[in-house]
Amino acid sequence: MAKEKVLVTGIVPKEGLTELMEKFDVTYSEEPFTREYVLENLHKYDALLLMGQKADKELIEAGENLKLISLNAVGFDHVDIEFAKSKGIVVSNSPQAVRVPTAEMTFALLLAAAKRLAFYDKIVRDGNWIDPSERKYQGLSLEGATLGVYGFGRIGQTVAKLAQSFGMKVLYHDTFRLDEEKEKELNVKYVEFDELLANSDVITIHAPGLPATKGKFNKEAFKKMKNRSYLVNAARGPIVVEADLVEALKTGEIAGAGLDVFEFEPKVSEELRALDSVIMAPHAGTGTIEGRITLAKEAADNIIEFFAGNARNVVNP
Repeated sequence: MAKEKVLVTGIVPKEGLTELMEKFDVTYSEEPFTREYVLENLHKYDALLLMGQKADKELIEAGENLKLISLNAVGFDHVDIEFAKSKGIVVSNSPQAVRVPTAEMTFALLLAAAKRLAFYDKIVRDGNWIDPSERKYQGLSLEGATLGVYGFGRIGQTVAKLAQSFGMKVLYHDTFRLDEEKEKELNVKYVEFDELLANSDVITIHAPGLPATKGKFNKEAFKKMKNRSYLVNAARGPIVVEADLVEALKTGEIAGAGLDVFEFEPKVSEELRALDSVIMAPHAGTGTIEGRITLAKEAADNIIEFFAGNARNVVNP
């Protein structure tokens, strides 16, 4: 019997695809396929392992024989999941593999922002020196400080554990509140959004990119935050209004930010890039060799399990 055909787009490490390649007829390239290639050839495939492309209506229409789109990512805002569903195509994401690498990146940004490493690094690289005894040059101590977590799923909970190891207290806000026993187990407290803004020394964002979260951190939100507080975003760029963040940083409404994602990425405004109160990364939350291999394997396993009759990680049931 002929094997099902799978197309892999984007830069996906081959080490994570070993079992997939043994069981399926896989089209893979070290160089990313162009969108034109995908549109022209997608009709030949039963499944798509998607990386680095948008699965909009045009692409989904081209996959007339597709049964599954497996995302090499946890986020699915680059996929028209309802249109895929209308075409009978299942969409699965890969939530587990991104958990630890993204949490680590979040905490790296948190530490760098709170300790003002971008500013300090620039001073020294420019051949200058400062006296950190002056208050205007000082950052934030994490021990005893309060972390506010916006979006308390797998990644948010992992960040909370890391924060607690530094002696931080943890508040969280999410659409779905945990039960009381789980909150006690995790040693966290649920608060409304405005309370999260007002009482957190650092806020980390871990919500998905949805219409309800778009622009959630805006001019009004920044006014409610402490002027010594920091914002960290390694989730989705459009959750933060970039122009409002720039204004909040310039006026001292908040002290600093750590950003791995941006509202209009890969474009980052010149105003934001000019601020030494911000530490930035190029959407590299899962940018480790181990993390990317694990991610590829999870996306591949989604395909293997689907064709074995065990669909998992489905985001458009």
